[in-house]
Amino acid sequence: MTPALALPLWVEIPVALLLLASGVCVLAAALGLVRFKSFFMRMHPPALTFTLASWCVTLATIFYFSALEQSLALHAWLIIILLAMTVPVTTIMLSRAALFRSRTSGQTGADKVPPSLSRPRQD
Repeated sequence: MTPALALPLWVEIPVALLLLASGVCVLAAALGLVRFKSFFMRMHPPALTFTLASWCVTLATIFYFSALEQSLALHAWLIIILLAMTVPVTTIMLSRAALFRSRTSGQTGADKVPPSLSRPRQD
């Protein structure tokens, strides 16, 4: 087994800070999931904070492996680019499905569902 390559302190400190920031973001997202009561309130904070946490991990990965290999390691950008494209689309699809399901079931009460923008058909 080969020993781990020691990196300078000026590399390890930003990587550790980015990873800690990522952990704080994930903790904030988890608290948001517990605190909010309805699905519609729960969907936005976790999506935003999980994306921010992913950015922190990706930047830490780029910084660490660029210092380790002594060349620019940009292959991790692919992960965050795909994540930045898919998270908003997934959030919108989940919200539209939940909105449709709530409207068709006639759900009212604490989880108020906004009315449809189209006029009801009169046959």
